[in-house]
Amino acid sequence: MAEKIYRVNMGDLSVRVEDVPAALQGLGGRALTSTIVASEVPPTCHPLGKYNKLVFAPGLLSGTRAANSGRLSAGAKSPLTGTIKESNVGGTAAQLLARLGIKALILEGLPTPCQFYALKINAAGIEIIPENDLVGAGNFAVVAALEKTAPKDWGLLSIGQTGERCQLAANISVKDPDGKLRSLGRGGLGAVMGTKGVKYISIDATDAPKSVALADEDKFKAAAKTFTKALLDHPVCGSALGAYGTNVLVNIVNEAGGLPTRNFRSGQFDRHEMISGEKMAEMIAARGGKNRHGCHAGCVMQCSQVFVDKDGKYVTSGFEYESIWAMGAHCGLDDLDLLAEADSIMDDIGVDSIETAVTIGLAMEAGVIEFGDGPGFLNLLQEIKKGSPQGRILGSGAAVTGKIYGLARVPVVKDQAIPAYDPRSVKGIGITYCTSTMGADHTAGYTVATNILKSGGFVDPLLKDGQVELSRNLQIATAAVDSTGLCIFVAFALLDDATALPAVVEMLNARYGLALTADDVTALGISVLKTEHAFNQAAGFTKAHDRLPEFFSDEPVPPHNAIWDFSDAEIDEFWNF
Repeated sequence: MAEKIYRVNMGDLSVRVEDVPAALQGLGGRALTSTIVASEVPPTCHPLGKYNKLVFAPGLLSGTRAANSGRLSAGAKSPLTGTIKESNVGGTAAQLLARLGIKALILEGLPTPCQFYALKINAAGIEIIPENDLVGAGNFAVVAALEKTAPKDWGLLSIGQTGERCQLAANISVKDPDGKLRSLGRGGLGAVMGTKGVKYISIDATDAPKSVALADEDKFKAAAKTFTKALLDHPVCGSALGAYGTNVLVNIVNEAGGLPTRNFRSGQFDRHEMISGEKMAEMIAARGGKNRHGCHAGCVMQCSQVFVDKDGKYVTSGFEYESIWAMGAHCGLDDLDLLAEADSIMDDIGVDSIETAVTIGLAMEAGVIEFGDGPGFLNLLQEIKKGSPQGRILGSGAAVTGKIYGLARVPVVKDQAIPAYDPRSVKGIGITYCTSTMGADHTAGYTVATNILKSGGFVDPLLKDGQVELSRNLQIATAAVDSTGLCIFVAFALLDDATALPAVVEMLNARYGLALTADDVTALGISVLKTEHAFNQAAGFTKAHDRLPEFFSDEPVPPHNAIWDFSDAEIDEFWNF
């Protein structure tokens, strides 16, 4: 099935199918979304206006039987940051779109006011249908309503109430193979989908091939086998993530003094063990949940899980370290059951759990509720759900909330909330926060792998030496991985197993009939970063925006009493490549 680009104009409710131009044929995932956004979206446009576009693209290996290749990229100009944005997710959508031959799906234009639509995608094309019944419903209700008549092999992308209201922290939910929800979380892309008047996109791959065509099936099979072995043999990919999920990091990062606590006032949380991956695994096992769960077909790491309550009733899935940190240590909460309930609410209303929990921590900083007030946390989520004046403030993210409440200690870069690693104690991730093209984003260049987990070597997290180069190399590698459709956690094997990267290159070659080398993959990552950086510069961003909030330089963080001590010139060296 020849790949095509599908362009949906919500202004005139038309669908165009286009051949893939030569310039885009070697791109997928993040490389494709960022290239399309950079070439078609005016950098200075309003992100909630008619000139912004929302682009979905499966990765270069999505739709194949490569392990952990089911990631989907979404891109637009971010309403949260004003920068270019790519968000990445598992679930079923990427593999189904790839099997249907959809290289990219582009949503453009604005619909008639006060009308929402559904997009229904199948082998015959895309149908645009007015949607009234599910407007105002949460994501769980959308899944429940559609699965009654959906075929077995179906996917879903939907927005909750916050996306409909175009709130800046709104995300896009994506159904996984078990009907659970994953999130295109950061950057407010749910708000962009809301401006387009699209409540949900359903994908029916019943009549599609079971996998995409390969140029050389034998070579692909051999490379895929080597790659899978590299993942399973790695202690992080093959063991730790499956046993404890990403939340395995709570105790590790706390021990390193990098677990931001009570709005970044300390690097350690005195009740960290109560919210740890070990504690969570113990609770799940005792209650009959699942400690190993894949967010997409073909995942061999199984780092997701199914968290149930004391009665064995489902509460949430994909209960991630970043979310647990933001609600837990950052807000002074230590009850995993309450955090799971909050995670479920955020999935349902469709907000980024990192941005929203950091924001509620700022409400605590402002005295709206106290640090450690669990019921108060849940009440504020209900305000966001209702769209009350206070809820609209909180649903607009940390930067807006900090300004409205008159706070000086607001942990954001380019208006996106800083995630779960204190940059004073883990200096490499601080460079990533500063220089990422998408605001504070740990996944853009995950130096924690080398700073803390000693994957790919070791660079002392408390020293400045080597951090800029480390972040740069990992940001380049991540941009390339995000373009393949592979899960970012394969990076551990890529860093430590000499067979892993050649296997990825060989899979790409066998998929498309190419002769790529590892240098070509690196060049792709560099190209992606340069494309995104150029967009941001044209949008008005300068070196002055590549900075951490000043309190990180002024306040030493216990237990190491570390400070952020990079000069502007040292940070600016990042882009000298």
